Amino acid sequence: MNAIISQSIAALTKTSRSPLMDAILAHAEKATAVFTRLYPDAARASAAYADAMRAAGVQLSPLAGLPVSVKDLTDIAGETTLAGSTILGAMPPATADAPAVQRLRSAGAAILGKTNMTEFAFSGVGLNPHYGTPANPADDSVMRIPGGSSSGAAVSVASGLCVAGLGSDTGGSIRIPAALCGIVGFKSTARRVPTAGALPLSTTLDTICATTRSVDDCILIDSLIADEPLAVPALPLNSVRLAVPGTVVLDALEPHVAASFSAALARLSRAGAQVIDAPFALLAEAAALNKFSSAEAYSWHRALLAAHEDKYDFRVAKRIRLGAAMSAADYIDLHRQRRDWITRMERELDAFDALVIPTVPIVAPPIADLEASEEAFFKANALLLRNPSTINLLDGCAISLPCHAPGTLPVGLMIAGPAMADAKVLAIARAAEAALRQ
Repeated sequence: MNAIISQSIAALTKTSRSPLMDAILAHAEKATAVFTRLYPDAARASAAYADAMRAAGVQLSPLAGLPVSVKDLTDIAGETTLAGSTILGAMPPATADAPAVQRLRSAGAAILGKTNMTEFAFSGVGLNPHYGTPANPADDSVMRIPGGSSSGAAVSVASGLCVAGLGSDTGGSIRIPAALCGIVGFKSTARRVPTAGALPLSTTLDTICATTRSVDDCILIDSLIADEPLAVPALPLNSVRLAVPGTVVLDALEPHVAASFSAALARLSRAGAQVIDAPFALLAEAAALNKFSSAEAYSWHRALLAAHEDKYDFRVAKRIRLGAAMSAADYIDLHRQRRDWITRMERELDAFDALVIPTVPIVAPPIADLEASEEAFFKANALLLRNPSTINLLDGCAISLPCHAPGTLPVGLMIAGPAMADAKVLAIARAAEAALRQ
């Protein structure tokens, strides 16, 4: 399918919303496994209202009347939040929109629908046995995984049905599908956007954020959903020092990922950035510390698992059950160890403006291969989560930009920084995006 929307939000300023929305809805209704629910009447009404207000000379947000999707982890008033499961179908509907959704509505966004996802957000692959797996639109010849857990959110943007897909990121759930689908995904510092009204995976690591078509679109969406908008400065690349860590994050790169990453670094260097190899040996400690999701998910799910484990995606249930073995003392120690690791990592990061890392080390595998083999699924899942989850553990912020050559499978370049470095990371990303397009 040719993308209905292939431009950034700013480029759509003069586009009439109603005809665009009609075209989008005609395709959205046929989009297999992308949406769990569509809101055609409300979306049309939002588009028509934006057109009428603009015709009357009223200044509106650039987002007004444009379609945005909402991951079905996040509350929409009057709807039951299913989180990619069938188990929650009997739960009462949400009584209010989640704050992030309400803020998008206040800016005039047309909420097109709720998007499919990995069940309970617990995988970077994007498979869903209950509602199907949305195919990655980057490859028409092979049905490849979209990445997860915000699978439908990313596909709704990559296929040109939405200008933004609101999702979540606990270990890479925005950046992984952005990288695999060839779009942009920004994970803010977690504390900047309220997680109220979103079903939790890890209360320590969960972040509400979005995937879009450009860095400027990420900046706009972030400014709307965060408690305080950012002032993102112009930052030329010849003023920045970018660290390329040599520990863990460059291991097991597929050849196309390695070549695309090297080519991207060369372009950034030609644009003036100082690209510096640095060991960052502390990254070797991350895997042993990254145990929050299973422990915190088990706390939330244990009663449901006891009553309905047969209705879970078995791959998700298996990962949640890993949390049953953690004692309260171990959990407290884990938080202490994480704080110490963050302090040491931030000390090393002080010498640089940002890290640059391949978002994920592989391209999107075929869906059939991972559905057929539990071993292949868990191997791919571990590889997909490895690099982005490190930034969640750091309590940092990061963005994934496409860095592959046109006509090849998507590869993501991740630019990352410590907590509350969001404005600098986005400023570097905006300059990097321009350099990578040259």
